[in-house]
Amino acid sequence: MPTFIVLTNFTEQGIRAVKDTTKRADKFRDLAKQHGATVKELYWTLGKYDVVSIVEAPDVASMTALGLTLGMAGNVRTQTLPAFSADEMAKVLAKVK
Repeated sequence: MPTFIVLTNFTEQGIRAVKDTTKRADKFRDLAKQHGATVKELYWTLGKYDVVSIVEAPDVASMTALGLTLGMAGNVRTQTLPAFSADEMAKVLAKVK
């Protein structure tokens, strides 16, 4: 299953209700399941991003739908990056000519 790294920033609305962030993370996990995805890891971070998640999803369309649904709540903005394991990258490199 494809892996995605989700970089997240709180919106003004999200930071005002930051005390609910762990509850919202649980809702994110449930939402991911509804889209056929699994939140493998979720970390609150300091610096440029407030939260970093590792998500496995069936495909890009499912991951995009998850991200858009999450964004509609108004608490966060996300940037989603496809991620490759070493084995997956070796397959990609085998196609490089």
